[in-house]
Amino acid sequence: MTRTKTIGVGLVGVGNWGRYGHIPALRLLSQYEIVAVSSRSAERAAQIAAEHAIPHHFVNVLDLVTHPDVDLVVVLPPAPGHAAVVKAACDAGKDVYCEWPLTTRTSDSEALLALVQSAGARHFVGLQRTVGASARYLRDLLASGEIGKLRSVRMQVTVPSFGPTRPPGLTWTLAADNFSHVLSIYGGHFMHMLFSAVGFPQTLTAVVRIQFPELTLSVTGESFPNETPDGIVIQGVLENDGALFQIQIEGGKTHGSGLRIDLTGFDGDLTILNDRAFATKRDNSFEGATRQYPDWTSFPVPDSYQQIPPSSLDASVQDLAHLYAAFAREGVQGENTVPNFSDAVMLHRLLDAIYCSSATGKSIDIRINNEHRDQ
Repeated sequence: MTRTKTIGVGLVGVGNWGRYGHIPALRLLSQYEIVAVSSRSAERAAQIAAEHAIPHHFVNVLDLVTHPDVDLVVVLPPAPGHAAVVKAACDAGKDVYCEWPLTTRTSDSEALLALVQSAGARHFVGLQRTVGASARYLRDLLASGEIGKLRSVRMQVTVPSFGPTRPPGLTWTLAADNFSHVLSIYGGHFMHMLFSAVGFPQTLTAVVRIQFPELTLSVTGESFPNETPDGIVIQGVLENDGALFQIQIEGGKTHGSGLRIDLTGFDGDLTILNDRAFATKRDNSFEGATRQYPDWTSFPVPDSYQQIPPSSLDASVQDLAHLYAAFAREGVQGENTVPNFSDAVMLHRLLDAIYCSSATGKSIDIRINNEHRDQ
C-alpha cells in the first residue's frame, strides 16, 4: 500500500511506557499524528487526551479502532490483553502495532499471525532494539567482515527491576500467566537484537531459575510466592558460522552493568556496552580491534544510521522512533525491514526451547523444533 497522507494513530492503553516512549517517539516523526486514545477508565482517557492534545478519547476499544481517522492501532496493554485488540483492529481493516510479548502463549501468537495475514493487515511488533541505530551498525560491521568469521558471542543483560520488591507499576508482573518477566521482556528484546546480527541459534542448553522465592509489593508490604524467573543462563551454537554463544540475564541486580556484548572473530574483536539496559540516556558504545583498526579503539555509530530527526529523547525512545520511521518507509517503499508478528512467533518458540531445555536438562535443536511446529 502506498501512503501519502499522515498516518493516524490510535493508542490503546497508555501506561508508563506509552507516555515515556510511544507518545514522544510518534511526536518526533512528521509521518504520524496521534488522533485517538482509549483507556478502561473514561476519566483516564480524557486526562491523557487533554495532557497530550489528542483529539479523540474512548473507553470502548471498538470505538477507537473503527474511527475513520485511525489508520494504525497501537496495542499497549499488558500481554494478556493483546489478542482481543489485535482482532478488533483486523476486523476494522486497520494496520496494527503490538507490544512484545505478542501474547502469553506461543499458540496464541501463531493464531494472531494467521489472523493478520488472512486479514491482509500490515503488522509490526515492539522489538525496537533490533532497528535502532547501534543495532543496524552492528549488523553492518559484522557483514563487512571487519572481525572475520565469528568464533564466539557472549551477552550479559542485567536490570535492577524484577527483583524481590516490586513497585505499584509492576504489580502486573507478579502472575506467571501474564508472561511479563525478565526472560520474556528483556530476554526477548535483547536476544532478538543479538540474533538478528549474529544469526539464530542452531542448538541451545539453558538454565532458568527463580532466585528470589518471595516477592513483596513496596507500597502495601504484601508478599507473594514468586512464579517467574529472575536468573537465566543460555549457551549453544549459532546456525550460520557454528559460532558458540553464551547469554546471561539477571533481574534484581542492584549494581548491574546493564548491557555487555563481546564478539570474538578470527580477525578481530568487538565489545558493545551500555550502562543501562532500559531508560538509556546514551546509545550503545562500540570498542574493538578489527582488520582496518588492529589496535583497540572506539567506534562511534556513524551519523548515517540516525534515520530520525535529532532529539534529546533517551536512546530507548529513539529506538522506538526508528521502528515507527521504518514502518512508515515500508508503507511508501514496499520494504520489509521491521520486526513483525512472524518474528514474534519465532521468538516465542525460542523461549519455549529455553524453558524446555531447563526443565529437561537436555540440549534443544532449534531447527527440528521449528520444523515440527510448522508442519
